[in-house]
Amino acid sequence: MNLASFLPAKLPFPSTDPSNRAAGRTASANSPARSAIRRPRILYVLGIFLFWTLAICLRLVWVQLVMHHHYLDKASRQQTHGFEIAPRRGILYDRNLRELAVSTLADSVFAVPYEVSSSNDPVENERAKTATAIALAKVVHTDPDDSFTSAERIAARLTASRDYAWIGRGLDPSVVEQVKALNLKGVHIQKEFKRFYPNNQIASNVLGYVGTDATGLGGIEEQFEEELHGVPGHMLNDVDAKHHVLGSHESEPIPGENLVLTIDSQIQFMAEQALDRNMARTHAENGTVVVQDPHTGQILALAVRPTYNPNDFRHANKDLLRDRAIGDVYEPGSTFKPVTYAAALEEKAITPDTIVDCGGGSMSIAGHTVHDAPGDHFGRIPAWEALAHSSNVCAIRVGQRVGPDVLYKYIRAFGFGDRSGIELPAETRGLLEPLKHWGPASMGAIPMGQEVAVTPIQIVTMISSIANGGTYLPPRLLLSSTDEVKGSLKLQPAAFRPGYNIPNPLPDGAHRVISEMTAAQLRKMMEDVVLMGTAREAVHLNGYSAAGKTGTAQKIDPRTRTYSKTKFVASFVGFAPVNNPAITLAIVMDSPDHSLHFGAQASAPVFQELAQQILEYLGVPHDTEMRSAAQMAKALAGPAPEEQASDSSESVDQLFSEVNDLPADDPLRAPALTAESRNDKSLQAAPTPSSQMAMLPPTVRTRASETAGEASPESPPPMLASPAATAATGNGAVVVDSSKRVAVPSFLGQPLRQVIEQASATGLTVHVVGDGMAREQAPAAGTMVPSGTAIVVRFLR
Repeated sequence: MNLASFLPAKLPFPSTDPSNRAAGRTASANSPARSAIRRPRILYVLGIFLFWTLAICLRLVWVQLVMHHHYLDKASRQQTHGFEIAPRRGILYDRNLRELAVSTLADSVFAVPYEVSSSNDPVENERAKTATAIALAKVVHTDPDDSFTSAERIAARLTASRDYAWIGRGLDPSVVEQVKALNLKGVHIQKEFKRFYPNNQIASNVLGYVGTDATGLGGIEEQFEEELHGVPGHMLNDVDAKHHVLGSHESEPIPGENLVLTIDSQIQFMAEQALDRNMARTHAENGTVVVQDPHTGQILALAVRPTYNPNDFRHANKDLLRDRAIGDVYEPGSTFKPVTYAAALEEKAITPDTIVDCGGGSMSIAGHTVHDAPGDHFGRIPAWEALAHSSNVCAIRVGQRVGPDVLYKYIRAFGFGDRSGIELPAETRGLLEPLKHWGPASMGAIPMGQEVAVTPIQIVTMISSIANGGTYLPPRLLLSSTDEVKGSLKLQPAAFRPGYNIPNPLPDGAHRVISEMTAAQLRKMMEDVVLMGTAREAVHLNGYSAAGKTGTAQKIDPRTRTYSKTKFVASFVGFAPVNNPAITLAIVMDSPDHSLHFGAQASAPVFQELAQQILEYLGVPHDTEMRSAAQMAKALAGPAPEEQASDSSESVDQLFSEVNDLPADDPLRAPALTAESRNDKSLQAAPTPSSQMAMLPPTVRTRASETAGEASPESPPPMLASPAATAATGNGAVVVDSSKRVAVPSFLGQPLRQVIEQASATGLTVHVVGDGMAREQAPAAGTMVPSGTAIVVRFLR
């Protein structure tokens, strides 16, 4: 085969001529294509170099400057092992510096997981931790409901952490001794603070409780967690790579602040005892009692039943832990009526003596019929009597006189529809629809306490606003916060002493709602509730006057979404004494036995018992006559039928005529306007205006005509005493001065001493019949009589 045939015709062998090779290199180097290729490569290399240089610099800045503390902490955790030292939690005092919540030292058990098992075999480590957890749980798991100390939870904590795991906290000394006897590897004992409540369940819903992690839960403990908790300390151990301790250092914890509350533990105890007895008597589902100082807004006691023991909170359910005084709302019913009357009095729409048409006990509004309580069929009666007997129809009539705009303004001014700001968590606003959402039937419901929902704190604060002269003062539980402890000269008790002046300047949130005159009129009207109204058989304080308002509200049946016929909220709000109130109380009983479902039956007796105890405890001076135990028992039992008949058979008008020796044709022989005559059936039968006015004495008739807005054809001449009543001391005649006439004041509802003093100041004398409180008088209040006339006043208990 010829190999030449496989070779190219001309092979590219390099030239051997030196000149040719040099010329070739020069041509290649100067080639434009070759230069264009090399220049981008150099730029790429430079760009990559600059990018990595910048990235490294940025990373160094990020690591050394921005993340400096993070890596410092990480290194510290790797090089040191330790645990947090809980600070002493602040003490809760009552106003007399009695401890309500303290922190005591207790033994807790913890484990160091890497000490429990240090094997390199994961399976062996897991087996050792599980065995340790089971052994510990047999000792520390004493409460079946405490899942924290169960074997599963202990094993989980040992697995999840390498350095520190709690086994049990705040254990009993006997349990700690059993743990020590186990002599388990990696298990240690540590002293720490445990929250303790010396009075157990007393004021538990106010105080709240502290969880196992030393965090406040509920009540004051939660509300002031930051102040009470303090700043924790630390115990740190420096270790090497094999966890050998090289040294340690400790930072001391800073204790939390101590809080002094407005609560008086003695009054709190009285309130809880009275509530416990009433719960047993009425079998209510729950109950609330609030005691407040009306002149500062400070809460002296807040009791809720059923309740729980904060030392054993794990066994309490959510219902027991809830503070019903601020978290539960209810329709207040008739206890809301003072708001309606306050608005009308302040706006001059009515006076206490204004005649209001109760329509025989029923009325129709927006297609609904509103009724008074069964058996109440009032006609045209004075406003004070309408409130005393809690007429629903009259309350609506009074509300209509002021209108929805004005009524809504006063409802908001009294604090309804908004949080009060009391220092407790989870307070509700209550329920109050904006005015623009009021329907046609709203003015038939809201004036009598329906279609609105309130809390016990809101209702007691409203009554306090009336008691203190018309100023709304937000309720308060915190008196002061301090670093001092009991025994320090800088921390002194702040025992409650009833005052009769509101703070000046007013605290935040305080404002005037009604004038002092309106408040005084309303206090008197609320006193009539106790003297001759719905609470007359339930409230009898010995030596003290009292005022209040009963309330009976139907609950909503969740199944039918209508008012229940068997479930009620019975309540009573009141204050005592009347003229200088020292305390205000609200008692709310939810769903008592149906036989005791009225406020006068289920709640008013608590007011009587508790108010009497508190006023005596505070040393409040008596403002009425003291009665013996037998007299009090008789008053509580009510008058015997024969006594009632005897009292009613004796006419004060006849006595008045006899005492003053009035002739048969004397105009002062007109029938007297008395407490009993106000309830006469003829008044309740809704008579015509003319016949209604004819039944009243002339001077009262004139005033009633003006108040009711009716035109009086002519004003009757003033009543004149007979000039026959002249001085004749020998035969017992009364000395009068016919040239000087005075108006007879109203003595109804006053004790004997006040009646005599008021009559003497007016220039009159008093002929006393019976004893107790003034219930009937002749002549009627407002009658013009000669100075020196003897006014007959009947007193009944």
